[in-house]
Amino acid sequence: MPKTVQQIFSMLILVSISCQVYSQNLSGRIEGALINADTNASYQEKGVGVLRAEQSGFAIQQAFLHGNFRINKDWTFDAVANLYIDGEQNLGLTQASFIYKPLSPDKVKWKAKLGFFYPSLSLENTAQGWLSPYTYTQSAINSWIGEELRVLGAQVSLYSGGRKRNSPWSWEINSGLYKGNDTTGTLLTWRGFATHDRQSLNNDIIQFAPIPSVETFVEGIPTPTYTKPFIEVDGKWGGYVGAHLRYFRKREVRYYYYDNFADPTVVNQERLYAWHTKFHSLSYIHELNRNWRFLAHWLYGSTEMGERGVYADFDSIFGLVSYSQNKHRVSLRLEHFDVQEDDLKPQDPNDSDGQAITIAWRYQITPMVELGMEWHQNDNFVANRILVGEQARLKQTQALAVMALNF
Repeated sequence: MPKTVQQIFSMLILVSISCQVYSQNLSGRIEGALINADTNASYQEKGVGVLRAEQSGFAIQQAFLHGNFRINKDWTFDAVANLYIDGEQNLGLTQASFIYKPLSPDKVKWKAKLGFFYPSLSLENTAQGWLSPYTYTQSAINSWIGEELRVLGAQVSLYSGGRKRNSPWSWEINSGLYKGNDTTGTLLTWRGFATHDRQSLNNDIIQFAPIPSVETFVEGIPTPTYTKPFIEVDGKWGGYVGAHLRYFRKREVRYYYYDNFADPTVVNQERLYAWHTKFHSLSYIHELNRNWRFLAHWLYGSTEMGERGVYADFDSIFGLVSYSQNKHRVSLRLEHFDVQEDDLKPQDPNDSDGQAITIAWRYQITPMVELGMEWHQNDNFVANRILVGEQARLKQTQALAVMALNF
């Protein structure tokens, strides 16, 4: 059976299942796209491209089921299962958590979450299934978060709504403790930032180019040119803290500090090291009026592996302007990203940087049917590409014509 037919057949099965159990709070999305893209082999195929697409044609970009089940008045179970036709794992979970939110008359309340989930640091990826309501190709920041960052643990939150206090201000404070995410930082260092819309599944493996300096890395110990983003290597707990502040529904700012507290000298049987990765995240949204809104996100941090065999600072920033009118939304995003190494292994060059621009139009014909178009260009430099016989600088352009079904 041709691959495209298999994709469509799998999507129809997904829709059929969801329709049968829709009354049990299941929803989802199937998104297909006609793609006009450059022919650069993707990192998922051990190439140096930083987009998902490596050729023009038709592809299923997204397919997921979202279940939200109320267990009782205080407890809810929430999960998202995704189906992808690219990558190493094709079917799996991207989120699954139990949420405890007791009813309370207090002005300051608390809630908790336990499971496999994203810290709520993004104001861009706020649509169902942790997608963006603005563009189809996500920012470099959120592409990386979707690839390498998920927590398997617990989060406790204090929050207070402004209405309860007769105030225009609402706030929330989060604190999380987790295991896993020990290899976070691998892709940023050895591949650089990418821009796409694929989220890593619960047991995923992410490939990247077979860089010779990686394969013969530390003291003669060969290191795989892939990563498993959610595994535990050193047995240590990681943590994060975050704060949200919102003014009515017009402005919101979120700050997070994340540290996986990994021991960068520990290596497992697959020769995958723990990477000590920490970062600050600051995001902002401003509803200028009923039609216009502005978003910005800045991420800054560092990652280390081995006895400073790899050490790199990374940062990325984007600004997005979006205009909506009736059923139409047009968005423009500009971004910059870079990774700067400062380690003891000059034969393993890991500096990278780049800029990207994205222009998207989305038309919500009905609550179920959406059409859209997008143009995206990523101009990036990755120093270690020369080790695999490629040019260090690469400019990739991609155009999408999208049709999506929400159910």
